[in-house]
Amino acid sequence: MSKRVLSRWYRPIGASSILVPLALALAACGAEAPVAETETAAATEAELEAPLPVMGPERVILGFGNSLMAGYNVEEAQGYPEVLERALRGRGINASVIDAGVSGDTTAAGRQRIAFVLDNAQADIDLAIIELGGNDLLRGISPDQTRQNLAAIIEEVQSRDIPVLLMGMRAPPNLGADYVGQFDSMYPALAEQYGTALVPFFMEPVFDDPDLMQADRIHPTAEGIEDMVAATLDTVAEALPDEKS
Repeated sequence: MSKRVLSRWYRPIGASSILVPLALALAACGAEAPVAETETAAATEAELEAPLPVMGPERVILGFGNSLMAGYNVEEAQGYPEVLERALRGRGINASVIDAGVSGDTTAAGRQRIAFVLDNAQADIDLAIIELGGNDLLRGISPDQTRQNLAAIIEEVQSRDIPVLLMGMRAPPNLGADYVGQFDSMYPALAEQYGTALVPFFMEPVFDDPDLMQADRIHPTAEGIEDMVAATLDTVAEALPDEKS
């Protein structure tokens, strides 16, 4: 496991200064807008554009998955956990997202390492995002085996009183109707069984857009990852438990 997985933490991201006009010229008649109205409009514009101030205790999120979580073939700062952290902080949430993605991991590999990751997280985790299953698809692993592994991972996380957000995947139709039906239904069934939050299809924003996918047609581009974060941001924020008093 890379050193990056367990020890990389990000410092608060400062909001950039936003310059807004303090006066507007009315070109049509040459008259000047009242100063009070102009200043009010400028202040409103600044409030809309500026990110919310980061407040409250640190909320630690574990991003546990495969190359889709690790940020395959993109810059380190462009991976899903890193972009998610910035997006949450832009909403005023004092988020720190741990990148525990390992390229090539199957659900079986994730099952083997989940306890180690949790034991060495170096912080109390508020939410665990579990994103696995894509490599099981590529290897033709039985959906029953994939489901058993995912269930074991969820159980390990929940045994530590950590809520889970499950990122669903979908099988391509060329694997056959039976396989597709079993695989695609697995994620909502697990979410219902264990009471987890669910993103039905993690790749939904990018899978059918070649411009947002790398040449391998498996991994999203940096722009695609931005879209995936935008599509899942609300669900992640809602899955965070209430702050402990």
